[in-house]
Amino acid sequence: MRDAPVPEADALALSARLVTRIRQAVAAAGGRLGFDAYMQLALYAPGLGYYVNGLRKFGAEGDFVTAPERSPLFARALARQVAQVLQAVPGGEVLEFGPGSGALAADLLAELERLGCVPSRYLMLELSAELQQRQHEAIARRVPQLAGRVQWLTQLPERVCGVVIANEVLDAMPVRRFRATAGGAAELCVALEDDALCLQAQPVRDVQVAQRLAGLGLPPGYETELNLTAEAWLRTLAERLVRGAALLIDYGYPSAEYYHPQRSAGTLRCYYRQQAHDDALRWPGLQDITAHVDFSAMAQVACEAGLTVAGFANQAQFLINCGLADLLEAVDPTSEDYLDLAVQARQLLLPQTMGEAFKVLALTRDLGDVALRGFREGDRRHAL
Repeated sequence: MRDAPVPEADALALSARLVTRIRQAVAAAGGRLGFDAYMQLALYAPGLGYYVNGLRKFGAEGDFVTAPERSPLFARALARQVAQVLQAVPGGEVLEFGPGSGALAADLLAELERLGCVPSRYLMLELSAELQQRQHEAIARRVPQLAGRVQWLTQLPERVCGVVIANEVLDAMPVRRFRATAGGAAELCVALEDDALCLQAQPVRDVQVAQRLAGLGLPPGYETELNLTAEAWLRTLAERLVRGAALLIDYGYPSAEYYHPQRSAGTLRCYYRQQAHDDALRWPGLQDITAHVDFSAMAQVACEAGLTVAGFANQAQFLINCGLADLLEAVDPTSEDYLDLAVQARQLLLPQTMGEAFKVLALTRDLGDVALRGFREGDRRHAL
């Protein structure tokens, strides 16, 4: 990371404590720790991991900016898809995974109120106490009249009826990393070399994983990831979703694009102070670590679990179908807000920003013949 700012001393001290924890985990694993276990510690180790240590990470002053923080237009358009499902599921609720700063929840609730379609409950599944506090403050500041409908959870409820939203959640779930070789796939693990963290390869011990990788036909030297954690999460969600829809919004590709030759180094990326790089072992606990989503794999898991794949589109098409352009047109073009909103809309829609990189996968159960409005045009289910 050229020209990247150096973390402050207290942040480096926190990272050093986490590295000590990781070294212990490497030793306990016999000298090589699966990358998914390393990523779990780097992101979620109690008190030290990136998402739970209290350091600022969202917004312009953090490491990355999500769509809800770029513009309220994102939540306002999304609200129209949520409202359609809630109208088909009387008494339905909304469950948001990883609510971040609380911006999406606040804007979504405000728009659902304007649409006359407030959910019976808005559930926010958040493990970080610090982020929960920020979300409480966002709700109290922006939609205090609806605060009584908001509840915080630390685990998935036994039954979900309504709408599940996972915006930029799957990309932060721990992945396993692999390298194709002439003799078969090797797994990339975290080890120690001269007391420093490094990556080392070892044979793939799981027969099913080895067969799955062999089926991809990757050339020697090709590196990639499997997000088995996300697949297990989706199976559990499918068991709990009684009726309604799950909207998975993230950056990723169908399998044919995910394993394209140009992605021979995999899709793993790290973010620190708005800069992207690929050194996942640098400053554990201080940087985000993500991997793109294989939406074909997620769709297959969903179908095997009894869900219906009800739509797949890029973010731009989904938001346009949900009326984003109409929302912008309703703003007085001479007002102070119009120019800012127009710029924000471009960031959400243009292919070179978020419009094409981000996709929306809709999974449903027991919704009958409801055709989701977010996929009226540009549905790409054929690509999954």
